[in-house]
Amino acid sequence: MLYCFGGGILSGFMMAEAPIAFLSNSTSVLMASVIWYLVFYCPQDVVYSCTALFPLRLVLTGMKEVTRTWKVLGGVAQAHSKYKDGLLVMIAIGWAKGAGGGLISNFEQLVRGVWKPETNELLKMTYPTKVTLIGAVLFALQQNQYLPVQKQHLMLIYTVFTVVNKTRMMLTGSSSSPFAPIESVVYSTFFAGPSPSSYTTLTTETETLVVKKPSTATKKSIREACEGLNGTAPGSPSKTAAHKRGKGSPKKAKEQPESTGTESNKKSD
Repeated sequence: MLYCFGGGILSGFMMAEAPIAFLSNSTSVLMASVIWYLVFYCPQDVVYSCTALFPLRLVLTGMKEVTRTWKVLGGVAQAHSKYKDGLLVMIAIGWAKGAGGGLISNFEQLVRGVWKPETNELLKMTYPTKVTLIGAVLFALQQNQYLPVQKQHLMLIYTVFTVVNKTRMMLTGSSSSPFAPIESVVYSTFFAGPSPSSYTTLTTETETLVVKKPSTATKKSIREACEGLNGTAPGSPSKTAAHKRGKGSPKKAKEQPESTGTESNKKSD
């Protein structure tokens, strides 16, 4: 029931309505129960073997995509009845109504005793979730008269697109999304940062500049600049060295008389 009526349950929570309202439709609940029993518990798996036939799978898939269109449109209309100008609310309810089974898949798995957080549809969207979101955006724009297309024409275009694209994916055995090129361009344009190779190159160049020793010409130019600041001509002895020599000469002159006096005392003794 959670998987079959996930859209009604999720949209009911979001619209502050009874999430068990789907149980009021006894025909739908009975039909879902009968199909579930026949698929899983029919003797000799007759029903499952028939549904596994490729032509029948194509027909069932087309019917599912038509149902998706009606679910998305119903969610948008339900939100519009309470929020006339709530464009984002219409998109959210239409998306929840059409792809609710996938959006609450983690909760449905938890009820069955399976926990797979890596399969969260909000983090890694599958093709049905993406195409449902696009349909919710289109129908919400049309409902608010931002899209100059009649509702019947938009329903026809959207249904044909989903049916043809899903059929093509089944015939070719491809699981890639048709939106992958657009997603790649948007990602590389707006969300892709510098690649790891760029960081490596920048780090290597920085380390080279830091480790590299200055050349002899660089040392000479630095020394000449320092001497120019001290007021000495380049190549001449610095004032500091002369000052040190000047301070050292009186000390030596003081030591010589002391040594002479010591020798004279020794001779007199």
